[in-house]
Amino acid sequence: MRSVKSFQESSAASDSLKARLNLSFGLMAAIWLLGFVGHFTPLQEWPALFLYVFGAIGLVLFRGKANGEWREMYVTGGDLKKSLKWGVIGGTLLLLLAMMNTVIMMKNQNGAAMMSGMQYLLVNRSLLYLYPMLVIAEEFFWRGIMFSAMIERGFNKHLTVFLTTLFFLLNHFAVAPVNMMEKAMMAMMALPLGILGGYIVANSRNVWGSVLVHLIVMTSMIAAIQIIL
Repeated sequence: MRSVKSFQESSAASDSLKARLNLSFGLMAAIWLLGFVGHFTPLQEWPALFLYVFGAIGLVLFRGKANGEWREMYVTGGDLKKSLKWGVIGGTLLLLLAMMNTVIMMKNQNGAAMMSGMQYLLVNRSLLYLYPMLVIAEEFFWRGIMFSAMIERGFNKHLTVFLTTLFFLLNHFAVAPVNMMEKAMMAMMALPLGILGGYIVANSRNVWGSVLVHLIVMTSMIAAIQIIL
């Protein structure tokens, strides 16, 4: 009887894992398709961005509340203290890098023009105070539900970091309603963020250190925009 019960529990866990993996990749595909279509319409990438933020948060909340998969998605459990410690260290390193980049852009006559689209979105569109929601959505999605599902599915840790970082990087071209140059800049910023956040999550099984790194980097980016413009 116990072996039958164990088999049923194992089968249910496997089905749940498969569902999380499929849902995460399905949502990514839907976001990218919507972003591609929207790019050629007056709506631009706004529908894709909306789906990205609310779809990612909604998917994690649904799986967590309905199936109790908070720990499996690295939202709870793991080594929180280790995750936050490396989040502070990693965030500080990227903050110093961002400060150096800000100085370089201030000396560049085209620095302000390179960030005008992001400045318009954050200030003119009054989205400045919504960026923590974006950070939560991105981390829950890339370093939470997708990353955890890939790891538990048997993907190599380094391959998982590489792939989720690549997807995270490419996603900026699908959801950022700015010009192509600024999309590329945001994608470049996503590279160290994805790698560092990925390894923090991989070694702690907790997403909050990566959230902290992301918040620090986004805050520094917003500060840079205010300084340069």
